[in-house]
Amino acid sequence: MGFADRPQANVNPKETRAGRLDAQPDWDDASQGDAADEVAFKALTREEAQALRARIPPLSPWRVVAAQAAAGVFCAALWWLFTQEGSKAWSALYGVIAVVVPNALMAWGTSRRPVGHAGAALLSLMFWELIKIVLVIAILVAVAMRASDLSWPALLLTMVVSLKVNWLALLMQGRIKKISDGN
Repeated sequence: MGFADRPQANVNPKETRAGRLDAQPDWDDASQGDAADEVAFKALTREEAQALRARIPPLSPWRVVAAQAAAGVFCAALWWLFTQEGSKAWSALYGVIAVVVPNALMAWGTSRRPVGHAGAALLSLMFWELIKIVLVIAILVAVAMRASDLSWPALLLTMVVSLKVNWLALLMQGRIKKISDGN
């Protein structure tokens, strides 16, 4: 017996949908809890916004790139120090290059001229992110083809350390502490 052959009860579909809709909680009741949140939200005046900007200065993308490079070189030095193998240190340096060069290119591309329109800024960011991804892949393929004694663990671990140093750059600037102190 197929689905179409099953006996159907004489039920009006509109009534069952209406019954299900009536069984749903009232949306206005749920939004009343949000009303308290809306009271807590306060639009800033021009002076308050300027004071907030002065208290929390923007983070330069070049500072982040420099922190990534420093962390990567430090990681490569640790690879050499603990293994005493030049190939692992070079592999780690290749990992630094695969992170820092594309990020520096993206920082240059996104910060070279201000974009007035939000859509154009988003498009520019997406374009430079695509360029960054393609460049990372090209660097990794070139390294894999050229380096005969490549250590993938050293390369990948150093890449991860260099990528995750963004959080350290934020902490060094004190942004996270300043934001949490402001609440």
